[in-house]
Amino acid sequence: MLELQYELESKAAKWYATIDIANAFFSIPLAAECRPQFAFTWRGVQYTWNRLPQGWKHSPTISHGLIQTALEKGGAPEHLQYIDDIIVWGNKAEEVFKKGKRIIQILLKAGFAIKKSKVKGPAQEIQFLGIKWQDGRRHVPMDVVNKIAAMSPPANKKETQAFLGLVGFWRMHIPGYSQLVSPLYRVTRKKNYFEWGLEQQQAFEHIKQEIARAVALGPVRTGPTVQNVLYTAAGEHGLTWSLWQKTAGETRGRPLGFWSRGYRGSEAHYTPTEKEILAAYEGIRAASEVVGTEASLLLAPRLPVLHWMFKGNMPSTHHATSATWSKWVALITQRARLGKPNHPGILEEIMDWPEGRDFGALPEEVARAQEAPPYNELPEDERRYALFTDGSCRVVGNHRKWKAAVWSPTRQVVEATEGEGESSQFAEVKAIQLALKIAE
Repeated sequence: MLELQYELESKAAKWYATIDIANAFFSIPLAAECRPQFAFTWRGVQYTWNRLPQGWKHSPTISHGLIQTALEKGGAPEHLQYIDDIIVWGNKAEEVFKKGKRIIQILLKAGFAIKKSKVKGPAQEIQFLGIKWQDGRRHVPMDVVNKIAAMSPPANKKETQAFLGLVGFWRMHIPGYSQLVSPLYRVTRKKNYFEWGLEQQQAFEHIKQEIARAVALGPVRTGPTVQNVLYTAAGEHGLTWSLWQKTAGETRGRPLGFWSRGYRGSEAHYTPTEKEILAAYEGIRAASEVVGTEASLLLAPRLPVLHWMFKGNMPSTHHATSATWSKWVALITQRARLGKPNHPGILEEIMDWPEGRDFGALPEEVARAQEAPPYNELPEDERRYALFTDGSCRVVGNHRKWKAAVWSPTRQVVEATEGEGESSQFAEVKAIQLALKIAE
């Protein structure tokens, strides 16, 4: 279903129409020799289906395939199909009406039934697969927002799972979704008793607020003026990444999606560098599904990634296995080498996490990070530009307090910043950001 959503985002249409085939399964007769497989007994009498039954696991696949074949043989205009749901689009209402009419004619000729109430549009806003579409952008429908906002706190594991299933469908609209709902997932585990506490209530209210203010995603655009920016970050509790687009004449970028997940297994024990590489790896995989594998990316991690990927060997201190490193290197270097000469598939710029911020860096402005030699091996005229960074964290009462600092031994430059609620790894990254600002 995600592939259909990404493709529909790329259309950026002004008008839409949807067609839902009535009783699609029951429109498909079963072969006589197959009917005994669907025999059942009710009130002592044995029956069998002679039409494709609802509830059989293969019915959706068979139905989708037969409808698709009928549309292809009939020469249907451009459309997208998911089982018995079909959508057409265009820049004018008349164009969309003609496309919809042609598809209905093909389906009727193939023996499928169409009810007028199942045909929607042409319209500039429409719902397809439960999603509101407008100008090629995905929106959370207002009825969904209202339904979630009106929900009471779950009273047991089953109700919690139902709530998570409902909000989880919209996770790509919510930055840091996995971290937000983590307290709710904990109470659904089999080994845990259901105990709804303050942490769960806060997470429940927070996710409802995020759904209410969820941003629209898309459209996916292509062309030489389009810039795809992938922000990746590894936090204390998991990975987050988001994909944005900006084109000529726009002052702000448009989000294409937000992703997040917790650490799995040994990933929690990775070094900070490995976690950032893992976030970039997952981000590049997700971005490739949205914009394709040939579109160039501006990768914006919080630590240098491409340097390690092209270096060809692992750092002396690492926790990920050699096989994992090989997997990272294979994907990222292959993706980076795609593209035209002097225009690599991936460029890298270290920058802050972006939600709500503009990004204006052009590929020509991107500077690649390189590993510096030891300080005592630097030429004397370069030592005055050297900067040392450090970050630390300590627990005071029930609060984490972190501090990041930058120091120059020759210029006696000292800068520091501090805050609460983050780890020592976060402080180290902030120190690097401070150093980069000083270096400018």
